[in-house]
Amino acid sequence: MDASDRDAVDELLQTYGETGGINYLAAAATLPSRLAIEAACAELISLMFPGFRSQALVSSEDLTDVTRTRIRALHARLKTEICRSLGKVPPDEATEAKAEEVLSLFLKELPAVRRLLWTDIDAAYEGDPAATSYEEIILAYPSLEAIAIYRMAHLLYNKVPLIPRIMTEWAHSRTGIDIHPGAEIGSHFFIDHGTGVVVGETTKIGSHVKLYQGVSFIARSLSAGKALRGKKRHPTIEDGVCIYAGTTIMGGDTVIGANSTIGANVFLTKSVPPNSLVYYEEKEVAIVPKRKKRPSTTRDAEVVGNPRAASHRGRGFS
Repeated sequence: MDASDRDAVDELLQTYGETGGINYLAAAATLPSRLAIEAACAELISLMFPGFRSQALVSSEDLTDVTRTRIRALHARLKTEICRSLGKVPPDEATEAKAEEVLSLFLKELPAVRRLLWTDIDAAYEGDPAATSYEEIILAYPSLEAIAIYRMAHLLYNKVPLIPRIMTEWAHSRTGIDIHPGAEIGSHFFIDHGTGVVVGETTKIGSHVKLYQGVSFIARSLSAGKALRGKKRHPTIEDGVCIYAGTTIMGGDTVIGANSTIGANVFLTKSVPPNSLVYYEEKEVAIVPKRKKRPSTTRDAEVVGNPRAASHRGRGFS
């Protein structure tokens, strides 16, 4: 190692001590592994949709053994990461017992999540004329993956730190859809296209809600910082609401009434009564013929008047 490299190492080591942040050996070693959680997410998706997101089953008779194997592998992987998230590595007896309790409840709730996901698939099929089959939705719709991971992460929210956020950020990085695990979302939830959708932590969404790309449910102000932690900061969306692309709805007191439709590119900071139609009334769009382009040089004029010249120029002829 040359002198400049040694200097860089020395300076980095100094910053590790100065900042008072995470010390890798003392603290980061007790954090859950992102790689392990991401692998668990992939396995969970395969549990929800066996044969769709992994190697196809040879026959339905394999399903029992495959499912048992996946559950055992998930149990072992997640128990280790839950113990890490609780800050005990190696875990003591109390930490292991807590991890086992959380994990047991989580795995028992997976069948209910799967039934709920079928309502989301129904909503996608009924709400998108481009959907040709349930298989297409399961295989190709990013919103279903984001919703599935959210619903499973939500089971762990407020039970263990860090892991639910790692799960939804894995889905976010893959789909462009950012759903906080703390949000509360009812059945038959569909996000069409999905890129750029943001659902904040304290958002409440009813059943049969449909969103388009770029919809955001955000807090009214972040200036108060930690003072807002634990408070209702994001809007409530009641049953049967449809919200079109690019709309932002802000504030914990904002309620979008049932069966309302919110048009594209609306910015809302106040509540809307049920059965409302909200749209942004912009200036009339003008459509006029394009001006004929004038050649900028004599040479261009020659090309415009002689298409063969353009052809020759493209081949390198002068």
